Amino acid sequence: MHSRRWVLAASYTVLVMGVLVVVGPFVWQALTSVKSFQDSVRIPPTVLPSPWDWSGYAKVFELMPLGHQFVNTVLMAGGRTIAQLIFCSLAAFAFARLEFPGRRFFFGLFLVVLMVPSQLFVIPQFLIMQKLGWLNTIQALIVPGMFSAFGTFLLRQFFAGLPRELDEAAELDGCGPLQRYWRILLPLSKPGLIALAVLTLLWSWNDLMWPLIVNTDPEMMPLSAGLAALSGQHNIEYPALMAGSLMATAPVIVIFAILQKQIIEGIANTGGKA
Repeated sequence: MHSRRWVLAASYTVLVMGVLVVVGPFVWQALTSVKSFQDSVRIPPTVLPSPWDWSGYAKVFELMPLGHQFVNTVLMAGGRTIAQLIFCSLAAFAFARLEFPGRRFFFGLFLVVLMVPSQLFVIPQFLIMQKLGWLNTIQALIVPGMFSAFGTFLLRQFFAGLPRELDEAAELDGCGPLQRYWRILLPLSKPGLIALAVLTLLWSWNDLMWPLIVNTDPEMMPLSAGLAALSGQHNIEYPALMAGSLMATAPVIVIFAILQKQIIEGIANTGGKA
């Protein structure tokens, strides 16, 4: 009994330390956002602001077009998410439920793409955007992220885990492949779709390298690129930077907190069948 208490105490200690490691940066970010510039650069650093200064939240609007960049971020993340739900689910349905020559070979190619660093695609994608005249446009942010091998793999595993009897029953009722996809399998794949939607939204919201390359106009940048450009200036306004980062992070934290159960369920149900 005594040893069990020690195990529980050690477990709780590790968990508390893990929480501090994860939550600590966010707390420091929030506290820095309400410090004066002098407090934010003081050495040794101070934890609590003295005095509390909320001007950083107003100043971030002066240093960057936050409203335009927020709209750009929403359009980029929303466009990529909707497109991936459509295209990845269609490809996943084909790989999981349809029989056609070379199905396993082509699915293997998708898995190979997962192993290729995304940086290798930057130059070809940039040249395509340049040839199309899409630099400094919203479509340059959205189109390259409209499809992903990971999303196809995630939903393919989910579709493969659904009973084959559903397809047989649908075929007896006269349903074609698209009807089976739309009316039978897609409604049953809601956890997987939610998981893919949230993961794509988080990835798109935090995407930095691609927006910095294709959109150099501050009015056409998303929040991630705008904040990175702000921190690259000679005199960094740390309170404003932290305030902007906090405002940029808040929406995705809220979305994840609301849908975390569905995300875990969707990912947990993608294992198993090949």
